[in-house]
Amino acid sequence: MTDNPAPTWLPCGRHRLDLSYPRVMGILNVTPDSFSDGGRHVAIDDALRHAEGMLAEGAAIIDVGGESTRPGAQAITAQQELDRVAPVVERLVCELDALVSVDTSSPEVMRQTAALGAGMINDVRSLQREGAMEAALGSGLPVCLMHMQGEPQDMQQAPRYDAPIEDAVLSFLEARVAACETAGLRRERLLIDPGFGFGKTVEHNLRLLNRMDRMTRFDLPLLVGLSRKSLIGKVLGRPVEERLPGGLALASLAVERGARILRVHDVGPTMDAVNMTWAVLREGCEND
Repeated sequence: MTDNPAPTWLPCGRHRLDLSYPRVMGILNVTPDSFSDGGRHVAIDDALRHAEGMLAEGAAIIDVGGESTRPGAQAITAQQELDRVAPVVERLVCELDALVSVDTSSPEVMRQTAALGAGMINDVRSLQREGAMEAALGSGLPVCLMHMQGEPQDMQQAPRYDAPIEDAVLSFLEARVAACETAGLRRERLLIDPGFGFGKTVEHNLRLLNRMDRMTRFDLPLLVGLSRKSLIGKVLGRPVEERLPGGLALASLAVERGARILRVHDVGPTMDAVNMTWAVLREGCEND
């Protein structure tokens, strides 16, 4: 771990992201098969309108994804992914001046979207694909490293761990951070994500969130994605379209346990939950 505190400002291309308080990242899937909103924003104009709405509601970042990573999702080529995301990234940057994160593991997508003005790379495979580390290094952008056991095609087929889930995730992320630093990626350009729902049972996810404050030992910004996850559906018995209340509860808990970026579908309600939670937490700190 490190004795250096997590950075307050994160350089993101031509943007600088203030992480002295929790921020909301709006999800923009331009895939036909994502678990929550597949096909809804495939048309570029529809995607742009949705992003504009999320920015108006307070999103600090728009996370654009062209490859579905839902359980059982089928792999696509880098060119297919690029064809989906590049036009959207370009217009978000040029027309809305948005801070755009690209949800990708593809080195080619990283390179080309960085050239179009993307400000962050969000990689569920933690730069483990061949060429990804070099592409991320060359982009000059911050990178979020996420824990995932297996691949989307098989990650939810009876996931198991030989150690407590929080220890397994900590060990993995520690190794990936070290690999990035060895490759030349500066620590101040890294974020971490424990990967809720990626190769984990309901029990794993609950335990991991309960112990997530251990992740702050990295002194790196902590990004969390819990919005509309099957965890909520299984605990509460709710379909995807009825998971907002459960998701807001999880978002508040995540902030209390150290999350600095919340990756969500429902930006407005999450902003309210996060800001209310933060007000309570700050009041406690100021009066200690």
